[in-house]
Amino acid sequence: FADLVLETWDLQCERNGQEHRTAEMGCQQLVVRRGQPFTITLHFSGRGYEEGVDKLAFNVETGPCPIETSGTRSHFAVTDFPEESGWSAVVQQQHGGSLSISLCSPPSARVGHYSLTLETSTGYQGTSCHIGNFVLLFNAWHPEDTVFLRDEDERREYVLSQQGLIYQGARDYITSTPWNFGQFEDDILSICLKLLDTNPKFLRDQNRDCSRRNDPVYIGRVVSAMVNCNDEDQGVLAGRWDNHYEDGMSPMAWIGSVDILKRWKKFGCQPVKYGQCWVFAAVACTVMRCLGIPSRVVTNYNSAHDTNGNLVIDRYLNETGEEDRRSRDMIWNFHCWVESWMARPDLAPGYDGWQALDPTPQEKSEGMACTVRELRVFCCGPAPVRAIKEGDLQLKYDIPFIFAEVNADVVYWVVQRDGSEKKSTHSSVVGKNISTKSVGRDSREDITHTYKYPEGSEKEREVFVKAEREKSSLREEDEGLHLKIKLSEGANNGCDFSVFAVINNNTDTERVCRLMLCARTASYNGTVGPQCGMKDLLNVSLAPRAEKSVPVRVLYEKYRESLTQDNLIKVVALLTEYQTGDVVVAVRDVYIQNPEIKIRILGEPMQKRKLVAEISLVNPLTAPLNNCVFVVEGTGLTDGQQIKELEEPVEPQAEAKFRLDFVPRQAGLHKLMVDFESDKLTGVKGYRNVIIAPQP
Repeated sequence: FADLVLETWDLQCERNGQEHRTAEMGCQQLVVRRGQPFTITLHFSGRGYEEGVDKLAFNVETGPCPIETSGTRSHFAVTDFPEESGWSAVVQQQHGGSLSISLCSPPSARVGHYSLTLETSTGYQGTSCHIGNFVLLFNAWHPEDTVFLRDEDERREYVLSQQGLIYQGARDYITSTPWNFGQFEDDILSICLKLLDTNPKFLRDQNRDCSRRNDPVYIGRVVSAMVNCNDEDQGVLAGRWDNHYEDGMSPMAWIGSVDILKRWKKFGCQPVKYGQCWVFAAVACTVMRCLGIPSRVVTNYNSAHDTNGNLVIDRYLNETGEEDRRSRDMIWNFHCWVESWMARPDLAPGYDGWQALDPTPQEKSEGMACTVRELRVFCCGPAPVRAIKEGDLQLKYDIPFIFAEVNADVVYWVVQRDGSEKKSTHSSVVGKNISTKSVGRDSREDITHTYKYPEGSEKEREVFVKAEREKSSLREEDEGLHLKIKLSEGANNGCDFSVFAVINNNTDTERVCRLMLCARTASYNGTVGPQCGMKDLLNVSLAPRAEKSVPVRVLYEKYRESLTQDNLIKVVALLTEYQTGDVVVAVRDVYIQNPEIKIRILGEPMQKRKLVAEISLVNPLTAPLNNCVFVVEGTGLTDGQQIKELEEPVEPQAEAKFRLDFVPRQAGLHKLMVDFESDKLTGVKGYRNVIIAPQP
């Protein structure tokens, strides 16, 4: 027999991409999911393949030092039916000189870039030919993959959806901001793989790092550490919280991960300035979805940052409600992290499912107890959400920190003039309204119950006993004085508004008190600025069983200069009873609402046909807006980011407006997202869902 001569081959990128749900990554390279067969076609010249005469075998290799024992290299012959445990190749059909072969990786294969080589031999003659490269991803559709997710709607949302909503604002005023995850956009896959190859564990021991890339737990830790740059590790984002963002982008200005990841690559893996928690979480979510691990961004309201691990956040106020001494323990208005779905074969049964990963640099991770090689780095998780709920603090990884974020008690100490401290009788509560975007809809899903048992329940107490912590029994007694802060109407940027201290005397005797009510501009991480509204009443008398409401007016001219880009005002009320000296504290965060961005779509939305978006916003302030910029993007709709700078200032009550022409590339439901920036109004977001009909 003459030698078998390979003439051409076809990796069938398009067909395999459709079957493996990776087609949106483009047809330039083959991208497949592990455990699922993919088909390639070989064309031989002279004569066709003859079974029994010709031997065909393949080599697949990943990483810089592929070794069979590390699972980064495999040599396998073409056989009659698929191999269960390893790589396999099976002949599918033959037409003359062309041969279709189905290749399949094991569902536990390492993910990443692979090279594929074919070896042919007839008799003793053998040749080998490199026939291309491909990328292997995790497979949430395969029952034996550790990231397997049963529900198709959930797989669509958490692996395939390129757009979503992230929840911000305040516990009493939850806002949603649109986000373009864009995990299938051009170049994003190669950037995510570059991120894995830039991580210090890879640089220290390439073979060991690549051999662990079959494990979503390991990948989650690497991604969590690499999204921030606090370890001098060429991480993607630099964090900043002080409202000085002039040498970069304000964290509030981003509307997607694509721009951030592309900047990171373009500037030689230098950290992109600047991120805050939702930006870190959203970029990590993009990377995890891109690699095939189901992921979602979650928001925890009134999130505790418990630095000494005692599950009590101590706040010190002076008699006028000002912070007396800065405790390192903080309460963040909200805090975002990522949940990724995976099995935990490294733990006892029962901890599979959603795992919390927090890429925001806060605390050094505990490191992996079992190996000395792991340095302590800024990464947090994966922590099984189930372990957080059950109070199993000793399991891996970093559970005490997240347990505190959703469970700590807050105690306010009021420091008297003589230096003595009075403990407030009311404890404000953390871990509220834990939120994520619903599956397949633009509504909020409350997932608090996955993190904690109902407050005050017997089960909640058991968890605290197990966690060796006392849950302080600061259930509000019906007796005594109650204090609440209420808001009458919405608080709009550019307008004055009122807040009310509502006091209830739940006793049978008259009470005489001092009421201090103070409003200050604030950042979402709990720091406060100057006061913008104040009332100090020395003589408030309360009849038995009576209620009294005391207003304070917050004026725009007072908060205008110091309102941060988080648009928050923190109101603190202190009620001191003269008879007993008892102090009651109430705190409320008021979210200042930005104007609405209006988006009108003109024309018939159809694939590859021009559409026009009319985008506008009214200036609600009393001064003109200068340096106005609209930024528009939407996966499948616009070609990257579209930026429109307005030449003229926008006068008070006037409309900022422009028209954008765009040609949608993909059919289906997409979000057109808009961000508006100016000198006085920043980070204003809007979006519109657009359903694009397929080309006829």
